[in-house]
Amino acid sequence: MKLFSRIQDGPKRTAAQAVTVVLLMGGLAWASVPFYDWFCRVTGFGGATGVAEVESDEILDQTILVRFEASVERDMPWQFKPAQREMEVRIGETALAFYEATNTSDVPVAGTASYNVAPYDAGGFFEKIDCFCFEMQVLQPGQTVQMPVSFFVDPDIVDDREGQYVHTITLGYTFHKADLPEEEQQASLDAELTTPAFPAGLNKDQ
Repeated sequence: MKLFSRIQDGPKRTAAQAVTVVLLMGGLAWASVPFYDWFCRVTGFGGATGVAEVESDEILDQTILVRFEASVERDMPWQFKPAQREMEVRIGETALAFYEATNTSDVPVAGTASYNVAPYDAGGFFEKIDCFCFEMQVLQPGQTVQMPVSFFVDPDIVDDREGQYVHTITLGYTFHKADLPEEEQQASLDAELTTPAFPAGLNKDQ
């Protein structure tokens, strides 16, 4: 009987382990954007980029094509797109690109951006100096903003075993909805309280 019980327990244990793995992966998928960003930086998952405090002191004649992509998560009421689809830059040269975002809702919306670089091997050579993704962005109703990212491609890429064969790098961002900062929530509430109400079909001039 004990042997039969153990045989039955085997499939049950395997099923339980499978459920645990699914739940764990689901939890990671729904984890916060800051955790995802930390995970990318630590593991290189998603082609995590580098962050440079100063510009490169070496600029090569060799060029590389950088392409830009943009998306938003399902419940994000923004239109988000790159201002330019691609640009050719010299390796080591600091470049400036822009992304455009529009809040299409009638309330303030906050967002944070996650990113990835393809091919993954190029991520370690893509150095950001400044980027809108470093901070939360808050757009007012109907507001459109141009958001910059300055970067360079590390010259070491030409000597890397894999990187030397990279001729095109794709930088992609996805905006995720975030909780409004308290001051923004209060400002929105104050605006609602100070907005006069009029009967339907009338306006303040009638």
